[in-house]
Amino acid sequence: MRITALIFLLSLPLQAKQTADLIVIHATIVTMDGLHRILEDASIATTGELITAIGPTDQITTAYDARKTIDAHGAILLPGLINAHTHMAMSLFRGLAEDRSLQDWLQKFIFPAEARNVTPDFVTWATRLSLLEMIRGGTTTVADMYYFEEQVAQALKDAGMRGVLGETIIGFPAPDNKTSSAAFAYTEKFLTHWKNDSLITPAVAPHSIYTCPEQLLKDSAALARAYHAPILMHLAEAPYEMEVSRREHGTSSVQYLARIGVLGPDLLGAHCVWLDQADIQTLAHYGVGCSYNPSSNMKSAAGLIPAPEMLAAGISVGIGSDGAASNNEQDMFREMDVAAKLQKFSRMDPTALPAEQTVAMATIIGARALHIDKQTGSLEIGKKADMIVVETTAPHATPMYNVYAQLVYALNASDVRTTIINGKIVMEDRMILTLDEPAILAKAAEYRKQIAKSLEPSAN
Repeated sequence: MRITALIFLLSLPLQAKQTADLIVIHATIVTMDGLHRILEDASIATTGELITAIGPTDQITTAYDARKTIDAHGAILLPGLINAHTHMAMSLFRGLAEDRSLQDWLQKFIFPAEARNVTPDFVTWATRLSLLEMIRGGTTTVADMYYFEEQVAQALKDAGMRGVLGETIIGFPAPDNKTSSAAFAYTEKFLTHWKNDSLITPAVAPHSIYTCPEQLLKDSAALARAYHAPILMHLAEAPYEMEVSRREHGTSSVQYLARIGVLGPDLLGAHCVWLDQADIQTLAHYGVGCSYNPSSNMKSAAGLIPAPEMLAAGISVGIGSDGAASNNEQDMFREMDVAAKLQKFSRMDPTALPAEQTVAMATIIGARALHIDKQTGSLEIGKKADMIVVETTAPHATPMYNVYAQLVYALNASDVRTTIINGKIVMEDRMILTLDEPAILAKAAEYRKQIAKSLEPSAN
């Protein structure tokens, strides 16, 4: 719906202007609110962390004075993109092991590389490397699962990124915790430290059914629920997992987790590829959110999520990049494009997963999948000021007939000009303000040498 003269203003005294911290003016605002309103030549005012007014530019500028004004003429103002599943600290393993099955990739390359290299310092620098890419590409919220998640959280806090961050619990010695008791103690401390933070939502992340014994899965869910924290885990990702589940539990991954009491509205299942109709109904019944990771699943030949059927059943399906070791990029514009086209191609149906629905999956539906849609995911008064200014003046973006189609099929991560998270400008005119880019890139080059050496036969 295109609306040219719609305003949502708080009651304002006629005799004086109010002061806003930030106003973005002259934008095409894609709200992703309940009506998916699109406002032409519109503006948003923010105060502190929150959006305080949305409406036509002449009315906003008449009602407000701003400490900072951004002119978004010729640009789209969009809710910040939500990456519903990744492993940020795996950016330093980008390109390490290619063209392999998921099982082979994990068991023979990634798990050994992690055991030899992952430390708190490694996680800090690798997370910063991912944040550079994400902020440049318009991601404002990320769901992460990894080790040393305390370092991940601090890196996000310093950079100004919003995150739902899960400390990984796994059924063998991990880089940060060698026993399950140590893992639970670490995770409980992590949950306590970051509870009620304005940017960080701490979570519990049991890795998967094939790396966690049943009691570990139950205890992980119990810990999360004791602290009212989300649960993040890989779910129904690949044929190997389904073979394990049917052999060891006599049923699918989804039905097994339902049976042992892990499924619930606090769970985000990453991948959710191998589902039958009964599994889809079970996920919907329990209110589970899911992430669609198109590039990663396509590259590993893991399969294709039945996203249209899941959305039709009422499941909130967000879009995620997965880690840079399995995808090589953490570019949400690319993921939107691939997500839509894969569904169309696989079904030989050009109407499958339309552009507007795809943008919703990368914004408000992704927020619902992570159970944070009351905070973010759309541009509405009272929500967090998480938004991006996206240029539309480049040759590849001209002309524009349909905003959603342009976002999914034409625009790129490099078209993001400004990124605002929690009311704070973290990138302005493509200059990142909260991270030291040269230092991060130099550190990544150092780690590449260390990782390569650690995998030489003489080092094993």
